[in-house]
Amino acid sequence: MRARRSPPIHELAAPAPSDEELETMLEAAIRVPDHGMLAPWRFIRYHGEARDRVGRMLADLAETRQGPLSPGQREKELTRFSRAPLVIGVVSSPKESDKIPEWEMFLSGGMVAMNLIHAANALGYGTNLITNWYSDLAEGRRILGIAPHERVVGFVHIGSHPGGTPDRPRPDASALFSDYAGPWEQS
Repeated sequence: MRARRSPPIHELAAPAPSDEELETMLEAAIRVPDHGMLAPWRFIRYHGEARDRVGRMLADLAETRQGPLSPGQREKELTRFSRAPLVIGVVSSPKESDKIPEWEMFLSGGMVAMNLIHAANALGYGTNLITNWYSDLAEGRRILGIAPHERVVGFVHIGSHPGGTPDRPRPDASALFSDYAGPWEQS
């Protein structure tokens, strides 16, 4: 896990994971803390022609919001979901609960996304997780098949990758760690 990297999405190539590999990855992904056993998340697979269809709708939405797009901007929107051979949307789908807060359900979804990434990496695939501008818009979520009460955890782009992605600077883990010293006091 210390070698995990996020290669640029455009470097993720075919072949994508097989259906059997995807099932294995999803089975691993859902093995997360899930207070109340609510399964407050779900997955959406974007593959094949659906990736192009989503791209056309997102490009149209971007143009509705921003006005005419330059050819480069339009191409960027058209290929949002077709740069990698497979995209899995991880969606927070909160359930009714008097005991479990919605933020905890969303965090469980984040753990699902990270497990999906680790499972894909363990099978030899490269991954990159993004959210992007359309995740915060009701119309963007609708286009992507996400219900009004749901939120995007992330879109995991998956494909074959030869490796070699340079590591980015990481924080010093020891600087983020401390022993409990009593209640927090404002200085």
